[in-house]
Amino acid sequence: MSGKAFMALPEGADATSEFRSCLVELMRLTGNQVPSRATDSRDEARQWEAEVRKKLRERLDTRQAPEQWFDTLVRAAVLDPNPSFNRQFVEPAVASFGRRRVLTTLIRHLRTGTNQERAGAARAWYWAQPSLEITGQDDTGKWIPTPDSQAEFEAVADLSAEWGEATLREFVANDDLDVRRCILPGLSLRPERHPAELHGLVAEAVNVARTHPDEYLRHRVEHQV
Repeated sequence: MSGKAFMALPEGADATSEFRSCLVELMRLTGNQVPSRATDSRDEARQWEAEVRKKLRERLDTRQAPEQWFDTLVRAAVLDPNPSFNRQFVEPAVASFGRRRVLTTLIRHLRTGTNQERAGAARAWYWAQPSLEITGQDDTGKWIPTPDSQAEFEAVADLSAEWGEATLREFVANDDLDVRRCILPGLSLRPERHPAELHGLVAEAVNVARTHPDEYLRHRVEHQV
């Protein structure tokens, strides 16, 4: 394996009108006044978005989200084109409605959504999935997670397996470049991590990435096999 650093995920498209509609709706739900825009220029649109994100971040960080926020909050996470900023919608959704409900909804977006929603679900999954907190290593060198993080990980292990198969199938079958770019970083490409019946699909996914005209896919796959 090469010692080169990961190539950064290429920037997606600018925020869509659907995403901005989600921001407006979240501003309304959180009791914030929506700032006005004098023009529709790209620079002003970005300034408007930055101001709205700041106001929402302050409000979402300080209160429990009521039930009527769920759909808009998750939809904002899915439609957000920024793979780092979408965290501000994912984490409040998980905290307020539970990890399992959020993960289940992201799986649905991956399977039945538009290509934009499929790519966005993959970006949002990164922040929604549980992570193991490591306390050290045992005598064999195996990592030791904290009991709480291990329990949280195991509580949604079935959904993680479901996501793993769904993203593998989507990567192979869907030739949309943004979908493939967003899925690949979280895709396990080692056959032993999948049931035997999926090993052929893993090999097909590796071949798709290695022979793809997109430089990012060709570069990224070599770090994952």
